[in-house]
Amino acid sequence: HLRRYVHLGTGNYNETTSRLYTDLSYLTCKPEYGNDASLFFNAVTGRSKLLRFQRLVPAPTAMKPALLDLIAGEAERAKQGLTARIVAKVNSLQDPELILALYKASQAGVEIRLNVRGICCLKPGDPKYSKNIEVISVIDRFLEHARLFHFHHGGSGEVYIASADWMTRNLEKRIELMIPIEEPALKRRLIRILEAFFQDNTQASRLLPDGSSQRLVRAKGQKAFRVQEHFHQQARKAAKAREHERAMTFEPHVPAE
Repeated sequence: HLRRYVHLGTGNYNETTSRLYTDLSYLTCKPEYGNDASLFFNAVTGRSKLLRFQRLVPAPTAMKPALLDLIAGEAERAKQGLTARIVAKVNSLQDPELILALYKASQAGVEIRLNVRGICCLKPGDPKYSKNIEVISVIDRFLEHARLFHFHHGGSGEVYIASADWMTRNLEKRIELMIPIEEPALKRRLIRILEAFFQDNTQASRLLPDGSSQRLVRAKGQKAFRVQEHFHQQARKAAKAREHERAMTFEPHVPAE
């Protein structure tokens, strides 16, 4: 029977930028993702409209409302005295509605940690509006390009990767995708990636309430942690292990007749 595979990512197929950008991608043969991808391409080619999909969340029709709902959900849990947390990694944060929603969530008691590489129009650390919001950026050898979101969601955890930044132009004026990651092992891996960016004490800076940035300095005796180097070494080890595995695989020789 036919099996459909779909590859979904936070970047594009550009052989030049692939040497410079860090991205995340997801390869799956789950039927619902394949069906959604077909509908998405039909919409892009003008054969249909961007309707509500089974799994994928497209912009400009559904992504922004979905993000606002996810943020509001965390705020509601915080008001009920439950654990509420949002951790996100984007290139830029500019959309006024999302910023207002994050302010309201912070006021409700949601713990919000944002890794924003570039433009950030949100003011963190304001006692009235954003005392529960931390914003850091990591500038290093590679250009951080992945968009990755984690909503605590009562403990079950909602994890997404996306092609879109939290900017009005991406959410309302472009065709983009937000992809839910549902496998527990992959969700844990992505959450570890997010957390690692807040452990960097070598190339990270914290955004201050006045708009300036302060380079993070590791405490005396604290081991240096450079997040890009950490993932680079992990990738090298994985590649080396895979190469070793292939070298140890024996294929039977079938003599020619």
